[in-house]
Amino acid sequence: YFIPCTAVLLCHTHLSRGLVAYQKNRDIEPFHLAAGRIHTTSAHSVSSSRAASKHWTGERVLSIVLLGMAPAAYLCPSPLLDYSIAAALTLHGHWGIGQVLTDYVHGDAKVKLAKAGVLLLSTATFFGLCYFNYHDVGLCKAVTMLWQI
Repeated sequence: YFIPCTAVLLCHTHLSRGLVAYQKNRDIEPFHLAAGRIHTTSAHSVSSSRAASKHWTGERVLSIVLLGMAPAAYLCPSPLLDYSIAAALTLHGHWGIGQVLTDYVHGDAKVKLAKAGVLLLSTATFFGLCYFNYHDVGLCKAVTMLWQI
């Protein structure tokens, strides 16, 4: 039977093997082999796949909710909306930076340190926005004041 070329190339067994590429070496020989590795994610269980699907759906729902909060914040600013925006923006940023870490940070120790840093940054961001909402004019009024300048 026929197997599409991309299916053969993207098969998990092929991705977990060493990557071999040709690199030109001008001094000694025309070409030599340079070995490397492709970073792949580990196999996930079915429950993990469901959780990932729900997480993806949650990210999309949050993005749509944020789009609705923008005009609502301008039309009817309120403390409830200020705190809701603070929570939504913090969660949106936390998930986004988490995806960047997943893509670019490798190694157990580095991943743990990076995740701890993101959690600390997200916590500080949320409490900073809440402090601003409580002790100052709030996010909705602050953005309105910026647009009036």
